[in-house]
Amino acid sequence: MAQFPLHTRATAPFEAKAILDQTSQAMGYVPALIAQMAEAPALLEGYAALSAIFRKTAFPPAEQQLVLLTVSVEHESHYCTPAHTVRARDATLDEAVITAIRAGRSIADPRLEALRLFTLKMVRERGFLADADLDTFIAAGFTRANALEITLAVGLKTLSNYVNHIAETPLDPQLVADAIGGERCVA
Repeated sequence: MAQFPLHTRATAPFEAKAILDQTSQAMGYVPALIAQMAEAPALLEGYAALSAIFRKTAFPPAEQQLVLLTVSVEHESHYCTPAHTVRARDATLDEAVITAIRAGRSIADPRLEALRLFTLKMVRERGFLADADLDTFIAAGFTRANALEITLAVGLKTLSNYVNHIAETPLDPQLVADAIGGERCVA
């Protein structure tokens, strides 16, 4: 696989510098994913915009992370799986839920399990869901708008997960303990 640079502010194309600066200020560092995306400023801008938009959805932060982690696990993303494991903890998603998602097992909480299953079906079926799938999702307390917001999350994670695959994004030190096969990984 071709090497993709980990850009810094000094090496990034001009159009990517502002996003690198914003990310560094917000997180205290520039994640490797963002550093690699800087090679294609339009991709980086799109990813940053979609991320910000997804944070505005009706899902609370823990449910947002459940959806993003579910997609990342399904896409077998070696980078985004540990990244969303860490972010799910930060959003106070229960550790048992995180473990279940990473292991591909059911979640005990029926609402969260409905969210996980609907997200999985969206990815696996590429959006071609049966009416019963949507009905089950709505019966669990979600809305049609929530179903469409999951579409946004799938698009967002497809961007980052596919970058991870093609660019072989190295793990940031903050993610190593939760890497697939890492010491804290229970999947």
